[in-house]
Amino acid sequence: MTALGAQGARKHIEFHGRRARSRTIPMTLAPRSRTLVCLTGFMGSGKSTAGRLLARQLAYLHVDLDKRITDAAGLSIPEIFDRAGEPEFRRMEQEQLARVLAEAAEHPKPRILSLGAGTIVHGQNLALLRESGALLIWLDCPMEELLQRCAQATDRPLFRDEASFRRLYEERRHWYEQADYRVDSNTEPVRVIEQILALGIFPRVPA
Repeated sequence: MTALGAQGARKHIEFHGRRARSRTIPMTLAPRSRTLVCLTGFMGSGKSTAGRLLARQLAYLHVDLDKRITDAAGLSIPEIFDRAGEPEFRRMEQEQLARVLAEAAEHPKPRILSLGAGTIVHGQNLALLRESGALLIWLDCPMEELLQRCAQATDRPLFRDEASFRRLYEERRHWYEQADYRVDSNTEPVRVIEQILALGIFPRVPA
């Protein structure tokens, strides 16, 4: 797991066995909020499933950004890409993200937001999330497992072949590394939830 400290510059700590590496990351514009927790990560990392299960266990709202986009468009994500192209999809993504953040500010019931795989990479999305005080958790998963999970999927328009898949992951990885916490999602969903709860950022959940 990876966590950041709370004073001055934040510490990004990655545990490897009994050893830990840390690097300093500047404080962002707003304090982190447990009432808006966002899951980020590459396609196939389990953001939608983990978000739904985590929200259920905490009695939080769950918002899936991709679903908000498809509901607004009346089209699936592949259909949006086919008919309008990726730039239009990204415009819709930023528009829906802004609406979700506005809703969270107006109605502060705690919620879990499952982001799209490319959400924090494009436009001003990461800045919007930081300004809102959202807390980001990266669901990290090995490349070989991601490939296996996505190989048979038909709803991922950016999955074209293995080479481009690997290249896209490397292009996005440093964005995911800007999250506040990292958990290993190369396991069963229930174990992912256990890791997130063990971060200590939520009120204790009764057994």
